[in-house]
Amino acid sequence: MSELQISLLVIGIAGVLAVYGYSWWQQRQYRRKFGTVFRHGHEDALYRNAPEKSAGEMLTEAAITQALPLEPGQTGVAVERRRWARECALLDAATDYIAVLTLASPASAHVLAPLWQQRFDFGKGMHVCGLNAASNAWEKVIPESLPTYSAFKLALQLVDRSGAASKTRLADFHDLARNIAAQSHAEAELPDVAAAAARALELDSFCAEVDQMIGLNILPSGERMFSGGEIAGVAGQYGMSLQADGAFHLPDARGHTLFKLCSHDNAPFLHLTLDQMWINGVTLLLDVPCVEEPTQRFSEMAKLARQMAMDLRASVVDDSRVALGDTSIAQILEQIATIKSRMLAGKVVPGSAQARRLFPDGESGGNPPRYQVARGDQAPRIPILRAGFTSHSRC
Repeated sequence: MSELQISLLVIGIAGVLAVYGYSWWQQRQYRRKFGTVFRHGHEDALYRNAPEKSAGEMLTEAAITQALPLEPGQTGVAVERRRWARECALLDAATDYIAVLTLASPASAHVLAPLWQQRFDFGKGMHVCGLNAASNAWEKVIPESLPTYSAFKLALQLVDRSGAASKTRLADFHDLARNIAAQSHAEAELPDVAAAAARALELDSFCAEVDQMIGLNILPSGERMFSGGEIAGVAGQYGMSLQADGAFHLPDARGHTLFKLCSHDNAPFLHLTLDQMWINGVTLLLDVPCVEEPTQRFSEMAKLARQMAMDLRASVVDDSRVALGDTSIAQILEQIATIKSRMLAGKVVPGSAQARRLFPDGESGGNPPRYQVARGDQAPRIPILRAGFTSHSRC
């Protein structure tokens, strides 16, 4: 090997070590600045050590865990069974129209063939759970499910971000469940459609009241613009990654989005065109009903917005390009605290699995939200905070 080859090899190794060292240093800085985002493990309040319920009610996660212990060599299966049981535990008459079919003899998921054919016709999320004839445990059922079941719960969600299930759709679902019961010689418990429609409207009104998203704008001064690559670099520095919806997401320890970073004009970020993209600003967004401890999360987001603004040589401003100071931040925190209190009063815990069902985002197949974004000092929809709400579509 010649001296030139040896020199090139040494230079290459030194370059790799330098890149690795710089990446390690960046990650260390990130952890030091924003480690608190990941240090708080909040259990889903929907499953907190609740007292044992009546035989007709769903099991809590604690009861499910006891009922489905891990067995040697069956870890993956048991975890999947627990997940399925948890999904069934979310079904509730307050949030779903639930038809219960009790079979004369165990049958497979094929008896629900008419339901599978029409499952997308009702405009709302549909969930099916079966009472496994072998394990005597409720679990999620899909068309390909192999076990036999002694009973089924057919549930149609009453509300999502597109609004309430209509009385007509609920009646169609009722009739379909009744016909399946007749064909399979099952005993059917079918709730009253009119009462369910009234519950849907009441729940929808509650959801519309608390369905809020908070946005913090990061805008450059003058005529300067950000490049897509510049935004990607800063977002990556703080642990955010580009997702299918065209926004950068910061996940929590469970993989749920804490904050998302969108372009100010809602143009999606795309991997293939990042280097050619130029934008006039970005917005950090917090979906209030979908995060645990939303006031704490907003404080963390405000800190992140200011740090990003420093990195981008920009400012955190409202929609009138007025700097968003501590007073405005404090007002928004009061608004979020009010929303949290209203959600808890309505027995929906922010960030819980039930909340994410009622307020689905685009990535989970949800409809566009009905929220408004708190950004500036204009008149709000809810007259508690003069922080300002303007219509804003999900980026």
